[in-house]
Amino acid sequence: MISKNWIALVIFLAGCTVGPKYKRPQVAVPDVYRGVAADADKTSPASLGDEKWWTVFQDEQLQALIRTALAENYDVRIAAARVLQAQAVLGIRRADQFPTIVGGAAASNDRFQETKNLPVFETSANSVSLSMAWELDFWGKFRKATEAARAELLASEWNRRAVMTTLISSVASAYFQLREFDLEMEISRHALASRQDSLRLVKVRASGGVTSMLDVRQSEQLVYEAAGIIPDLERRIEQEENFISILIGKNPEAIPRGKTLLENTFPPTVPAGIPSALLERRADIQAAEQSLVAANARIGVAKAAYFPQITLTATAGYQSSALTSLFSGPAGTWNFGGQLVQPIFEAGRLRSGVRLAEAQKEELVLDYQQSIQQAFRQVSDALIGYRKDQEFREQQDLLTRSAQDATALSQSRYQGGVTSYLEVLDSDTRFFSAQLTLAQAQLNERLSLVQLYGALGGGWQE
Repeated sequence: MISKNWIALVIFLAGCTVGPKYKRPQVAVPDVYRGVAADADKTSPASLGDEKWWTVFQDEQLQALIRTALAENYDVRIAAARVLQAQAVLGIRRADQFPTIVGGAAASNDRFQETKNLPVFETSANSVSLSMAWELDFWGKFRKATEAARAELLASEWNRRAVMTTLISSVASAYFQLREFDLEMEISRHALASRQDSLRLVKVRASGGVTSMLDVRQSEQLVYEAAGIIPDLERRIEQEENFISILIGKNPEAIPRGKTLLENTFPPTVPAGIPSALLERRADIQAAEQSLVAANARIGVAKAAYFPQITLTATAGYQSSALTSLFSGPAGTWNFGGQLVQPIFEAGRLRSGVRLAEAQKEELVLDYQQSIQQAFRQVSDALIGYRKDQEFREQQDLLTRSAQDATALSQSRYQGGVTSYLEVLDSDTRFFSAQLTLAQAQLNERLSLVQLYGALGGGWQE
């Protein structure tokens, strides 16, 4: 049964911990995100960031790429290795709170040669021992170091989740970019085929004397323009595939496709949630706070150095010249002692150590507050970008349809002899440019959604 004196001693030692207790710094949190649509519910706690990534990105091929990336990407694996390192450091720091016990055994048998004064003789010595050394954590130095290590472990785990969030956004963005290149390629090849047909008709008209060679040359310009874009798109497609291959932890290779860019649809408005919830959802903010917790605990470690170090030592064992009598009563030995070491003169070393720890904490306080401000800005930028990219895409869609009609009209006018081929050249060029710009606008709309999902802290939930 544990005596009351020991219980009192444990409570007393626990109360002797030096150093400040952690308190979360105050931060200015807005009531609503800037950029939220006027018709959105600004009080609803529902947020896109709470959704699992496979519910946000419903392209099965994209989901397969993300799963492969989460398993094989080197950044994620490096982050996981750092978590294991932090776990080991925590184990080391926690072990410092307990006594160290070492067991040993020794046996020797010596024979000495004959001398003038002594005959030949032999000696033997045998011993077993058990020793203990324990530095009492009277001022909480080891407990604070353990607290710091535990916070660093949590920070490394949150950093791993932050890497996952970034990776998911990178894979999704690269995949949508690849599908946009595919769309541009489809547009360019269709334009090239159409312009080649037009060139053949113009040549027929020129051979019959209906039109001049100027029209032929202008029609050739349209063909060469479309044909020149295709090799560049092929280059960009293969390079984007190489980029995705590296993201998923593989050597450069072809990337299988799933849905087209236009088939990857998203709702016109998405819930952003309550800004205060972002502090708990964003992995980078959580990591920054845990680093701050660790820095706060290290102040206690630095302050504990001011106080005496109390160490208890004990040794028990048996010593005998004969193994048969090694464990007999007279062979037993023991000793017990204590040591107190108090710093007297350190030339300001300890004071500077405390100041260093406090300054490091202050830096991390500012880093934590800055991380929150940056997070709010990223969410706001993404909300504004998603809404404005939708508006731009809608207008670009109208522009493309108008350019398509103008191209058809100019072709009819030219074939009817009402206008020159210059009008066809101009309208066709405008239509082709409008199609490519529309494809880019459709891509930007999807990239803004990916950015918003990452800014809201989504992606690490498993």
